[in-house]
Amino acid sequence: MKKRKKKIIITVDGYSSCGKSTFAKAIATELGYVYIDSGAMYRAVTLFALRRGLVAGGVADEQRILEVMPEITITFKPDRETGFSATYLNGEKVEREIRDREVSDNVSPVSTIAGVRARLVELQRAMGKGGGVVMDGRDIGTVVFPDAELKIFMTARPEVRAQRRYLELVSKGMPADFGAVMRNITERDRIDSSREASPLRKADDAVELDNSDMTPEEQIIWFRKLYKKRTDES
Repeated sequence: MKKRKKKIIITVDGYSSCGKSTFAKAIATELGYVYIDSGAMYRAVTLFALRRGLVAGGVADEQRILEVMPEITITFKPDRETGFSATYLNGEKVEREIRDREVSDNVSPVSTIAGVRARLVELQRAMGKGGGVVMDGRDIGTVVFPDAELKIFMTARPEVRAQRRYLELVSKGMPADFGAVMRNITERDRIDSSREASPLRKADDAVELDNSDMTPEEQIIWFRKLYKKRTDES
């Protein structure tokens, strides 16, 4: 009888708009694992802060945001339309709202707040307890799950990432300007890599995937080989 493989934790970190979520969702489906979008959690906090007037123009009121954190509940529920989990903020489905440009322009200053990150890391660890999870973000393999069995760090050329983000916005019928998207990505790279709390970096034991010139299908083929090698060794 073939031995069933142990369910592991897989982390997918990397730069913004390099396809982390699409890739993580695909490999979670491939393995029958649960997909958790950590970036959506930071976007949900940002949306809450925007609605309260606590962040604007890339400037966040750190003290007030920390004061309202206990009021924020973030959950994920299956979405019949997409087949994946949708993000809920205090019981409200906000999957579309957290993807708009205003949230994108303000998520980095909110995510740099150490108290916000500490609270969300607690929630993420609780969600991943027991394995069988694919979680993507910026610090999943370095901070949230430093002992994860398989870590992947994704990257792509900035112009490629900007084009992907631009086309995503257009496909959703949302306002889009390539120059603005490019500036947003460049600024997010700078903030994410230089912040004091959990800066974006590749974990020492992570495997890098530069998907600049790869199709989604080619990325899955790459993952299958990596997953087989890693689990056969364990």
